[in-house]
Amino acid sequence: MFATLQLVALTLVVAVSAASPALPTDCARDYTVVSGDTCNTIGAAEKVSLFQLFHVNPEIDANCSGLSIGEDLCLGRTGQDCTDVYVVQSGDFCAKIAQTAGIPLDTLLANNGNINSACSNLGVGEVVCIAKEVIKYT
Repeated sequence: MFATLQLVALTLVVAVSAASPALPTDCARDYTVVSGDTCNTIGAAEKVSLFQLFHVNPEIDANCSGLSIGEDLCLGRTGQDCTDVYVVQSGDFCAKIAQTAGIPLDTLLANNGNINSACSNLGVGEVVCIAKEVIKYT
């Protein structure tokens, strides 16, 4: 029976380790997923754009279905961490967001690679980077 418990414990440790990849060594900020989290709620609360969240955590897909409770996420890498963010409201469009933030539209689009050039895929509740400079993501 003791051997069975050890095997179960080992299996759980391996399963948790496999579900939560190691954070990058240059991770500037991290966050542990809790019940009820979505990519948008994490982004708004932790000041991280969806593009940056997806870029730094490739296991999270565009539908945000890759989140697991207890998983550690990297929110931004050193030198590539946009913390100037805006939560999209009803009636917003890219040019309006850029103008309000005081940045060129090109900068808004460059820092949010998930938004197409026509801005037709911008969603209410989405968190976007409104940094004054272009973040050079690698």
